[in-house]
Amino acid sequence: MPTPKFILDLRTKIGHDLLWLTGITGVVLNDADEVLLVKRADNGRWSLVAGILEPGEQPAVGLIREIQEETAVEAEIERLVSLESLPPASYPNGDQVQFLDLCFRCRALRGEPRVNDDESLDVRWWPLNDLPDLTDRERASIKNALSPDPAPVYVTP
Repeated sequence: MPTPKFILDLRTKIGHDLLWLTGITGVVLNDADEVLLVKRADNGRWSLVAGILEPGEQPAVGLIREIQEETAVEAEIERLVSLESLPPASYPNGDQVQFLDLCFRCRALRGEPRVNDDESLDVRWWPLNDLPDLTDRERASIKNALSPDPAPVYVTP
């Protein structure tokens, strides 16, 4: 996954220290009760479409951009699904990160899914009742996106 230029610039100043970033995740659904997933080039796992906001970018705008850039599918935001602070993580090069992730339920408008950049090995619609191996967090995001309760999920004290 290519690192955005603003992060590379920050890394020249802070090295591998923990960097707090805003992540965006999309549960993109179609009318056939399928969810759009990408097979990531960096680890070979299937996952929801996700990315990092650019400085000053609005979350919904950034996610629509990410979905189109990664999958060639045009989508619209339906609602915020969850807002959560993810645990700190590290990359193989030693960079430390922690994400505040905003997950949105999205509806596909048009476009056939395809690998549209170098971040993915495969892109396709998956039936909701026959999903590949996903993380617990991604499964929870899909479950929350399908919930009839429109309130976003977040951790409360």
